[in-house]
Amino acid sequence: MKSAFKKLPAKKHNIDVGLLFAVTLCAVIGTLLIYSIASSKVSENEGIGNSYWHTQLVSMCMGLVFAIIVSYIDYRKLVKLWFIFAPITIGFVALTFTSLGYQREGADDHGWIRVFGVSMQPSEIMKIAFILTFSYHLYKDEEDMNKPLHMLLLIIHGLIPIGIVTVQGDYGTAIVFVAIFGFMLVSADISWKYLAAAPLVIAGAVAFMWFNLLDSFHKQRILILFNPGTDPEDIEYQQDLGISAIQSGGVFGKGLFTGQDEYIYVPELHNDFIFAHAGQVFGFVGSLGILIILAYICLKVFADSRIARDRLGRFICMGAFGLFFTHCLMNIGMVMKAAPVIGVPLPFISGGGTAMVSMYTIIGLVQSTYSHRAVNHNFFYEDD
Repeated sequence: MKSAFKKLPAKKHNIDVGLLFAVTLCAVIGTLLIYSIASSKVSENEGIGNSYWHTQLVSMCMGLVFAIIVSYIDYRKLVKLWFIFAPITIGFVALTFTSLGYQREGADDHGWIRVFGVSMQPSEIMKIAFILTFSYHLYKDEEDMNKPLHMLLLIIHGLIPIGIVTVQGDYGTAIVFVAIFGFMLVSADISWKYLAAAPLVIAGAVAFMWFNLLDSFHKQRILILFNPGTDPEDIEYQQDLGISAIQSGGVFGKGLFTGQDEYIYVPELHNDFIFAHAGQVFGFVGSLGILIILAYICLKVFADSRIARDRLGRFICMGAFGLFFTHCLMNIGMVMKAAPVIGVPLPFISGGGTAMVSMYTIIGLVQSTYSHRAVNHNFFYEDD
C-alpha cells in the first residue's frame, strides 16, 4: 500500500466536456421554459411565480458545482464511504414518514420533507446512494453473484429502495429504481438462467402490484392507454391537453416570449409536463432538438461505461444510464400518451431543485469514472 502522505505527480484532470455541456444546455433550456411559464397568463392557474425559475437557476448552479467537485473525487474511494452516506440517506427518507413529511400539491406520493423552510425529495438523494452502494456490492461480489445466496442478497439490496418509495406511493420512482437495478445487474457477469427467469419474476411482480397495491385511479391511468376516450372520470384530460399544447406549436413554435398569450395551460406544465410546453414554445424542430440532446446524454453515459478503468466504474455509469434513460422514456411517453401519468420528471429540464442537484451529482460520478481512468491526483492516493 502506498503511503497516504506520499505526493503523487500531478496530472491533468480530464472531464467529458461534451457530456457536461449537454446537461448544462438542458438545464438552461429548462430554466428558460419555466421563466416563460412564470411570465405568462397560464402561471395564474397554479401560481407558478418567479420563485420557481429562481430555484431552478440556483439549483443548476449548485448542481454544476457539485458535479465538478465529485469529478475530482476518486469513485473507488467514495464507494468505500457507504457506511456513512447510506445511513444518512435512509435517515432523510425516514423523515418522510414523520410530521416533517408531506404530499406536494399535484403529486400522488407522500415523499417530501420540509426542513427549516426548505423542501426536498429524499428519494432523489437515495438514487445517488443506491448507485454507489449497489455498484460496490456488485464489484465485490461479482465472482460469486450467480450463487443463490449471493443473488438473494443482491436482490434484497435492490428491493430496499424499491420498497421504500412504493410505500410512499411513488410508483414512478419505484420503476426508476427497478430500471437502475436491472441495467446494473445485466452489465455484470450474471448467468443466463437468471435472465431467462426474469420475465416470469417481472410478470409476477406486476400482477401482485395490480391486485394488491394499485388503487382504481392508478389502474384507470393504465387502462385508458389501451382505450382512449373511454374514461368517464376524464383522467386522461391532462395528457390530452399536453398533446394539444405540442400540436399548437407547429413546426417552429409560438416563441419563448412572443407567444405567451397563446400558451395552453396543462397541469404540472413546469414539472412533469414541461416537454409539452417545449413543444408549444419551440415547435417540432425545437422538440426534436431536445430529444437529440437527451439521447446524446444517455448514449454518452453508456459510452463512458465502456471505457471505465474497472468494473466498478462501469457499474456506476450503467446505473446512471439506467436512471437517465428511464426518466426520459417514461416522461416523454407520459406526455405523448404512450405511458401512464406517473410523475417522473424530464432530466435537467423539469422543475425541481432536488432532482436537478441529484442528477448533476450523478453526472459528477460519471465524470469521476472518466477522469480517473488513468489519472492520480495529489490529494487522492491509490492503494489498488
